[in-house]
Amino acid sequence: MDIRGRRDQEIHDEVYDVVGIGFGPSNMSLAIALKEHGAGAPQHPVRSHFFERQPTFGWHRNMLLPSTTMQISFLKDLATFRNPMSRFSFVSYLHASNRLVQFVNNQSFIPTRQEFHQYLEWAAAGLSDQVTYGAEVTSIRPVTGAGARTPDLLEIEVRSGDGAVSIVTARNVVVSTGLVPRLPKGVTSGERVWHSSEFLSRFNALDPGGLNSVAVVGAGQSAAEVTRFLYDSLPHAEVRAVIPSYGYSVADDTPFANQVFDPDTVDEYYFGTDGARDAFWRYHRNTNYSVVDADVIRSLYQRSYDEQVRGAQRLHFRNLTRVDGVESSADGARVVLRSLLDGTTEELAVDALVFASGYDGLDPARLLGEEFDRHFQRDAAGRHRVERDYRLVSTSGLTCGVYLQGGTEHSHGLTSALLSNIAIRSGEIADSIVLRRTERELDRHPEQTSNAA
Repeated sequence: MDIRGRRDQEIHDEVYDVVGIGFGPSNMSLAIALKEHGAGAPQHPVRSHFFERQPTFGWHRNMLLPSTTMQISFLKDLATFRNPMSRFSFVSYLHASNRLVQFVNNQSFIPTRQEFHQYLEWAAAGLSDQVTYGAEVTSIRPVTGAGARTPDLLEIEVRSGDGAVSIVTARNVVVSTGLVPRLPKGVTSGERVWHSSEFLSRFNALDPGGLNSVAVVGAGQSAAEVTRFLYDSLPHAEVRAVIPSYGYSVADDTPFANQVFDPDTVDEYYFGTDGARDAFWRYHRNTNYSVVDADVIRSLYQRSYDEQVRGAQRLHFRNLTRVDGVESSADGARVVLRSLLDGTTEELAVDALVFASGYDGLDPARLLGEEFDRHFQRDAAGRHRVERDYRLVSTSGLTCGVYLQGGTEHSHGLTSALLSNIAIRSGEIADSIVLRRTERELDRHPEQTSNAA
């Protein structure tokens, strides 16, 4: 058996403390937290492994547009807020890349999206022994034996790229499968109708000379960035921005508003009243949702103004306008636009139509399966009940842990699916897994407590 075969066999024979589903930034941050815990307690390492259905690491590759920047400080990386000494920090990446001095000279707290993606690739390479790519988790279920359920063990079914299915056993799983692209009802993506999550792949597959009329639907950061990219990349094309609001709204990134992303705010949201939670969303949605960075807004407005000066317009903003219907074909799309000002409609023919219409959270029930999902509590609104440590609340005495990285906005607030609190969130999950493992060991071996005393 070759080295890879032995490694695969070891993965599938071992009982893990935790199996991670998905290997985007959230579970990468968890892998780092667990790795650093193991470095501090080598006699009690946490046994973990992660499965990622993509063949290689990638994070929003189709939105790595030129000159686009992150919306967070470089210090809000995978580890720094939890462990400023981590070798997986963004500063460590800059040092390893021999670019730390130049980054400091650049005098910016905000890296480009391309550079941050390179940082994530660098971190993923340092965790390669912790992850299996091209492997999709298809189901999770409690371990059963002799007709009885084992309350603290889970079977995770994994399907590899060649279709082979294997079973992994773990005491905890951490679900971090990301977000699901959202398209308007009745709209499907294709050669000429795209969601922003597939933008660059779709755009690069076409001859830009054949794109003479394009439209972008949406009012958020991705919509504005795609609009700017198309305008700059297609100097011959008519570019239309279809905006449901009256123009773009600026993202509030001022210091007091940004406190909503502070780690301590999670406690205030989680333990707050319903009125307090409502206030968080009502007053602070404009820090992240359907808003655009001020520099992007100004750059688009400057382009529009320059056209007015020249007397030649090809950048058009359709404010307070929604899409009523889309009919796609092999060489374009016809879209019906409805004005919210007067209710009139018009039909527009375009060579490409881009929906920057956001994402939906993935309901864990789709992965857990209906039978297993019944073991976990839901609230009056049908949402999963989640402990402060991001663990689903069991209704049936299961002592295994199912943790969520994402999909907990209703319980933990705005940072639940964002990078802002990623290091602290992953550290809290890692601490919970280690603490519960210790408590389980003490329950099995109570003499350890007396000996320690």
